[in-house]
Amino acid sequence: MDEKYHMVNVGRPEDAEWSAVGGGISQFNKQQAGDTNHKSLCLMLHNADNEVVGGIIGSTYWDWLYVDLLWLKEELRGQGYGHQLLTAAEEEARERGAKNAYLDTFSFQAPDFYEQHGYRVFGTLEDFPTGHRRYFMTKEL
Repeated sequence: MDEKYHMVNVGRPEDAEWSAVGGGISQFNKQQAGDTNHKSLCLMLHNADNEVVGGIIGSTYWDWLYVDLLWLKEELRGQGYGHQLLTAAEEEARERGAKNAYLDTFSFQAPDFYEQHGYRVFGTLEDFPTGHRRYFMTKEL
């Protein structure tokens, strides 16, 4: 490495450091592929006491939906709430112009759930974590 530069392990970046790197790659991406039209997507499921008991978090950009997280309290699983959350997120994404969706999930999470909703595996990582698989899935909306 050139003597004019040095590397520092900061552990966790400060806002200014995050902005420098994140802003830099965002600007580069915009120059190469155009504006992302990024919008966050967040749907929460609340119980009668207004406690969050599940939800889906993702975003839309470049005409894609990215499902980052989908979670439900254990006692609510298998009752259709996950289906409602995923379906609502996909519908919102379509309204925003998304034509496809993607996500990743682990073998101990919900690959079958996503396959039942039309997602297909396009990549896997073995032993991530050890003894399990990480699946990367996509679906045409």
